[in-house]
Amino acid sequence: MTFETFKKLIPKIQKMLVPGESAHFIMAPEIRKRELDKIKIEAQNPRNAAVMMLVYPKDGIAHISLILRPIYKGVHSGQVALPGGKVEEFDLNYQTAALRETWEEIGVGVRDVKVVKELTKVYIPPSNFWVHPFMGYVIETPNFIVQEEEVDKVIEVPIEQLLDENTIVSKKLSTSYAENIEVPSFMLDGYTVWGATAMMLSELKILLKSVMES
Repeated sequence: MTFETFKKLIPKIQKMLVPGESAHFIMAPEIRKRELDKIKIEAQNPRNAAVMMLVYPKDGIAHISLILRPIYKGVHSGQVALPGGKVEEFDLNYQTAALRETWEEIGVGVRDVKVVKELTKVYIPPSNFWVHPFMGYVIETPNFIVQEEEVDKVIEVPIEQLLDENTIVSKKLSTSYAENIEVPSFMLDGYTVWGATAMMLSELKILLKSVMES
């Protein structure tokens, strides 16, 4: 997909309803679905985080930026994620937090990002967070500057790759809630993307396909 094609879709994206949790569940392991059915999420007093699905042009092609987390002592060590993080008290709202974190983690300026849409929040049981995803874009190829404590590298994925059904695979992984289970995943730019990030990308993928077909 060219970036010009993506830009032409933006008015339709803004008007269309988001697919919601049904899109998330496509990329959720069965055990996760069962666990979520048992949990009264609000009783856990969850914290809030916000992430940005940033679309940008690279050689005329629409790409989305993912990040590889460094290895550390924590539940998301070494995982592929979307740029983002915890909502702080000084953030005006979730969108402000997503923009701030995108600037801090990968160096894309807050004023450069045009926010298109808020998508459906995802609950992450291991860290007890509601994650609020936003879709935005910049009109020029970013000069990524990573926050080394939080980001090992930026992974640049063509949107066309996300839309390709052949990138969905099943991987045997050990997660925070189960050992050696089959987990639906995306294979993007050679990286396995699973968990909450895959769930959010699944909603983005279905939204984009719906818009393209409408």
